[in-house]
Amino acid sequence: MPKKRHRFQYSKPPSVASPSLSLSPPSQSTSSEHHGRSVNELLSSLRRSTLNPQDSQTSHSFSDAAAPSVPPTLRHILQLPELPAPAPRRVQRRDLNGRRPPPGPPPPRSWISLSQSQHAPSSSLAQDGNNGLIRHWPLPGVYAPDGGSLVDMILRRMALDWEQQRDWNRFYLYTLSSRLRSALITHVSETHSTGLSLADLQLILSGPPEQELAEYGLEPVDVNELNSNIFYLDLTDSLGKSLTLKELHGLLFGPKKAVVAADDAVQESWDVPAPTAGPSQLLPNLTHLSLAIDPGSTQSVSWKQLLSFAGKLSQLTQLSLAGWPEPSLTPNAKFAKVTSPTTGRSVQYGATGPYSHVLDEDWTEAILLLKRLSRLLYGLEYLDLTGCNDWIRALREKSDGEFRVDFVDWTGDWGKITTLRLNSGYALPEDSTKSQVLRFADWVNEAAAIEKHIRTQRDGRGRWITVERDTLSETARTVAEFGGFAQVSF
Repeated sequence: MPKKRHRFQYSKPPSVASPSLSLSPPSQSTSSEHHGRSVNELLSSLRRSTLNPQDSQTSHSFSDAAAPSVPPTLRHILQLPELPAPAPRRVQRRDLNGRRPPPGPPPPRSWISLSQSQHAPSSSLAQDGNNGLIRHWPLPGVYAPDGGSLVDMILRRMALDWEQQRDWNRFYLYTLSSRLRSALITHVSETHSTGLSLADLQLILSGPPEQELAEYGLEPVDVNELNSNIFYLDLTDSLGKSLTLKELHGLLFGPKKAVVAADDAVQESWDVPAPTAGPSQLLPNLTHLSLAIDPGSTQSVSWKQLLSFAGKLSQLTQLSLAGWPEPSLTPNAKFAKVTSPTTGRSVQYGATGPYSHVLDEDWTEAILLLKRLSRLLYGLEYLDLTGCNDWIRALREKSDGEFRVDFVDWTGDWGKITTLRLNSGYALPEDSTKSQVLRFADWVNEAAAIEKHIRTQRDGRGRWITVERDTLSETARTVAEFGGFAQVSF
């Protein structure tokens, strides 16, 4: 038979002494009060004592709030006092667009400062129209990390600490992906105070020099394969500060004597012509280029160098020349005069004088240079001339030569352009003077006239073009209409 198992139950000894052992009898009122209050009442009393133990009104308000609600009719019959009105709700935070921000404390100011670009639109229109920074628009269709994303924050941090990054990470920068390197060039050129130098650009695109790589046992890279997927190069605000077009031309295409060695493999047939050696290219598939500058650095750019540089960029489809000065081969000789040895009269040294556009309406030199540029960059589909409103009239003017009439051909050479940006880059404040409003209105009128001229010239034979331009507010439009100097057309 199975053995019987006896389960012994042990009782835990009480942790409190027996009331019989106490010297004095317990207080009946304290015991009854302690057992008569519920847990919620005890918790509410603790909260009241923690918040403000000296405020009796607060305790009453808590007890009233904890009391059950009574309908108004029964409250009136039973003659109960009215409950106090609830405290007003805290005002919800809203951003500038009226949306609720994410929960939690606001972001630190250091994070917000990283998202502010130095290319923000100016708060007012300068007196002469060329002082201060202008707003730059990015070229469409290029990669840019989302604002506030981790990639964007890292790239901006690297751009701010570029002095240290280009020294410590010089052996890793050129190993990044193609689009990250393009975005890094954009951020450094935009954020760094001195812009992007020639050495910085070479470090990102091709890495350190071969002697330095050999010193650490690293093999040189093939730049044609390394940069085959880079289509976009943004040098906004670097050109004219720390970089020149001549230096950029030598970096991208190498010196004139540097050639790519021809293939030594045996050809299949003697009739096939041998491959010829050509100049090496650092960015063989470059199609988007931004050469936007600060109008204050116009003395450091040259249209002569631009024409020489554009001769090897026939594959470009999008170009930005925002902030560039008027087309001229001798910009420093605008006020210079020479004395003719035959007649003894003083004549203008350069093709464009100080009064050529204002009084004489002579746009010959600007038209000829733009015509040469259009023949070199015949594949353009997007052209940005923001901040060039003082000379954009040359895009629709004609110059009478001895045997021909020169003008910019919008049907043949630049017949593929579908977007032409002619914004001023400045913001017109509400308290602008009459002269500022009239000048701004002239810029808007000129952009509208150019759009009409291009559409008339194409006459349905080319692509449809859209000219991006500024707009005037109702107040500014009224001032321009009754100013007697400009009529705004919309």
